[in-house]
Amino acid sequence: MKLLITNIKQLVTMAGVAKKGGRKPQKEDLAIISNAALLIENEKISWIGKNSEAKKFKKCKILDAKGAVILPGLIDSHTHLIFAGSRHEEFAKRSEGKTYLEIAKEGGGILSTVRETQKAPLNTLIKLAHARIQKARSFGITTLEAKSGYGLSLKDELKCLTALQKLSRTEKINLVSTFMGAHDFPPEFKDNKEAYVELLCKVMIPQVAQKKLAKFCDVFIDEGFYTLSQTEKILKTAITHDLRIRIHADEFKPLGGTELAVSLNAKSVDHLMAVTEQGISALAHSHTVATLLPGTSFFLGKTYAPARKLIDAGVCVALATDFNPGSSVTQNLLLVGTLAVTQMKLTLSETLSAMTYNAAKGLGQEALIGSIEVSKQADLAFFDIPSYEYLLYHFGDNFCKKVIWKGKPTEF
Repeated sequence: MKLLITNIKQLVTMAGVAKKGGRKPQKEDLAIISNAALLIENEKISWIGKNSEAKKFKKCKILDAKGAVILPGLIDSHTHLIFAGSRHEEFAKRSEGKTYLEIAKEGGGILSTVRETQKAPLNTLIKLAHARIQKARSFGITTLEAKSGYGLSLKDELKCLTALQKLSRTEKINLVSTFMGAHDFPPEFKDNKEAYVELLCKVMIPQVAQKKLAKFCDVFIDEGFYTLSQTEKILKTAITHDLRIRIHADEFKPLGGTELAVSLNAKSVDHLMAVTEQGISALAHSHTVATLLPGTSFFLGKTYAPARKLIDAGVCVALATDFNPGSSVTQNLLLVGTLAVTQMKLTLSETLSAMTYNAAKGLGQEALIGSIEVSKQADLAFFDIPSYEYLLYHFGDNFCKKVIWKGKPTEF
């Protein structure tokens, strides 16, 4: 089927950003076409041009964009989608002065969500995630990375990843699954952490790979969590099982995680609130994407990652929500974009690039999605706004009226 989309006020293609590999994007790299139209055939974009030229196409189904501003489908490249329970009580404790790490040491934090997730049946996790996916789509998100990590046992990690596998077959969204059994240590291994690392490497990773339940493996390296040597062992094991790697690094303390990620050709290194000059230099001379999560800094009241230093050094920077029940309880990627502009001093062009092409690059999917170009997958987000500059200006609101995923439209 051919679908012709007409009367597009602004088509923000990101073609120039793609040409530069996502580094140092400028306004002109957004490659905006005014009064545009485009043609979709067999889930792919087959033609892009002016609305006045669209009449040459016959026997097409026509979709009138009614003056919408269209961007590539947004990409949330770092989420902890699969979990049960809530941690609003911990939010109250933090308002009274307790820190995230103090709460974790008292048995709260990640482990409180682990307890609830372990208790939840598979169907409950699927139902919860389904609602979250619908919410994500309503913001114009057409690709979502989702991690396990709230199971912390072979049975429960496989349960979480199985939920994602089932959802990927039914939901109208690109779901990218990440195994993160190394999110924390289960309580029963608190006095023998190396034994859990062995379990991850000898049992969990091989089973995840054999069952094809994930594309990536992720590790949380930080003070009180995984050490540099433990992280290296886990990630090298993942590589031998043909899993791509990404890493939570330099969130609270710089332990060398960024440099390790670069040395192992990780697709993405995420957080980076405490990244060092050496880490920035390593990223600038690599193909690893720096995925920044300003929602976490905002919610925890922490320092923001040095986005300006990273971009000016030539690092390819992406933005994501870090949606999770403890440190970033939002799926509003547009609000995250506003935080990037106002608190991290990104330009609008850098921010929009970070939520589209650069995020796709952090997932290794930039050849397929992230920009509006001929032969790429037809993933589009329609916004009812006067101009693309308005999208993050009216902060916290949502102007998405429609998404197209693989050429199929859905309205809200």
